[in-house]
Amino acid sequence: MEFYKMQGAGNDFIFIEDFNYKIKDECELAKKVCNRHFGIGADGLIIVRKSQNSMAKMVIINSDGSRANMCGNAIRCFGKYVYENKIINKTKFSVETGDGVKEIELTLKENKVEYVKVYMGKPCFDGKYIPLNNLDSLIDKEIVVDNETYNMTTLLIGVPHTVIFEENKEYEVNLGEKIEKFNLFKEGTNVNFVKVNDDKHIRVNTWERGAGATLACGTGCCASAVVAKKLGYVSGEKIFVKAPGGTLIIEVLEDGVYMSGPAEFICKGNIIL
Repeated sequence: MEFYKMQGAGNDFIFIEDFNYKIKDECELAKKVCNRHFGIGADGLIIVRKSQNSMAKMVIINSDGSRANMCGNAIRCFGKYVYENKIINKTKFSVETGDGVKEIELTLKENKVEYVKVYMGKPCFDGKYIPLNNLDSLIDKEIVVDNETYNMTTLLIGVPHTVIFEENKEYEVNLGEKIEKFNLFKEGTNVNFVKVNDDKHIRVNTWERGAGATLACGTGCCASAVVAKKLGYVSGEKIFVKAPGGTLIIEVLEDGVYMSGPAEFICKGNIIL
């Protein structure tokens, strides 16, 4: 099976084309190819397919075999992949995802994709849609997990994200594993530990649901910027979000959230399953 490996701000993915729907057990395939010792190694598997309502369809499966509706770093890589592999020949186009249709805009340099901008949609704080257990919303509330108190805000931006600000102390990103599966979250949550550097710059470390600690999470950077602006930690339209693997630019506007950042090919080859 032919594959490409790509990364966006250090979040790495295996891309496989499946226009004829020949792949049957996608989740088991993801666990095999994403394994860093017995497979290729990646945070997730991305399957490229045809779409009925957009120019292409992106299927995302985490390294543990669980499905994800959306991934910000993956969709930037997806935009570069379909353009440079001549699947799509436009620099503005729509992509079908598990979180609906997303709009992509490419910036080219010598006919290569240098930067990708994605409309990520509007964030949702409604506990029914996140979904939360027995809460209408979770905005800047103190929650106790394993005798540790955290000020949490949780929202849905493609996938559930919980944002915790490091005001008086720093947190190890691995603490996200306990919070991910805390009983408040019906389907688990991604966890973002955020430090505010100034009114336009924040730092984010993310524990991803289904993947663990990653070098970057696009939806997590978006969620962190949205909450930072909502709670008054930052101002202005553009927020520069630094993750361990790189920096993304997040714009929080009235019509929704826009994410811009790089995407790169790592390698291509064949894997024997």
